Amino acid sequence: MKLLIVSDSHGLQDELIVIKERHADVDKMIHCGDSELLQNSKEMANFLSVRGNCDYDASYVNDRVEKVGEATCLVTHGHLYNVKMSMMNLHYKAREVGANVACFGHSHVAGAEVMDGVLFINPGSILLPRMRKERTYAILEVEDNEATVQFYDISGDRIPSMQLTCTLA
Repeated sequence: MKLLIVSDSHGLQDELIVIKERHADVDKMIHCGDSELLQNSKEMANFLSVRGNCDYDASYVNDRVEKVGEATCLVTHGHLYNVKMSMMNLHYKAREVGANVACFGHSHVAGAEVMDGVLFINPGSILLPRMRKERTYAILEVEDNEATVQFYDISGDRIPSMQLTCTLA
């Protein structure tokens, strides 16, 4: 199973289309909010998307839980869980819904870590990154419960220092 994860594109259109075309081999695509685009726009087509604090299209949902292969993914933007301060609320929500992967954005800080059996993935921002210069997104691959998260810059180049491999619970 292969999953494309983006967040915080804040109005970018051409870049979303290029990223989708570049990774046409993925099984699913996730947008963790703050696209600032209409949910039914061509740029957002085929994304499992959620509403961020800068999204004004009321047809977006705040959270979604998606079963993708061996992963049960909680997808949210993160602002409703105060992720800039602590991961505790998001962790509780992931546990509540039975997710072993939590995909979120909001902070624009790219990263992946495992806490208490849940893999947390923030793909960063493809427009306004924080804590690093690269504008980033992520690919999650899962095979036989082994998960690998690899980050890419906006040009599609891997960022070798940003990779995590772990076992999904």
